[in-house]
Amino acid sequence: MIVCVAVVGHENNPLYLQSFTEADDALKLHHIVHSSLDVIDERVNNPKKSGSTLNETFLGLLYPTENYKVYGYLTNTKVKLIMVMTDLDVKDADVRSFFRRFHAAYVDAVSNPFHVPGKTTTSKSFGQRVGSMVKSFGPGATA
Repeated sequence: MIVCVAVVGHENNPLYLQSFTEADDALKLHHIVHSSLDVIDERVNNPKKSGSTLNETFLGLLYPTENYKVYGYLTNTKVKLIMVMTDLDVKDADVRSFFRRFHAAYVDAVSNPFHVPGKTTTSKSFGQRVGSMVKSFGPGATA
């Protein structure tokens, strides 16, 4: 189950953060998302250590915690998409598919002529679209 999704700008500024749990966990999840930025920077700046190619946008599992797994995705414009989930047994193909749909939803949201680049995404339709993607995510779910 996905408990949090985030969009972080190329200067590590939060553009969108949505948690799907109780309010008590929101601060903890915000901290986990912020901590994952160091892992993303390390993978992007040291591609030989991580083994990923520069053309690969899906960063895979960034790091596991005691209760969560954190996955990352890097767009061509260096915007980072981050997902925190509780499922310990999930396929990379399902996560890749989610990130592709999440990226497409983000592109649609920032393509709005009234959106100011680099500012927080406040689109209600984007939030609803992300919410429906999170609810439909899981093994056997179809896009």
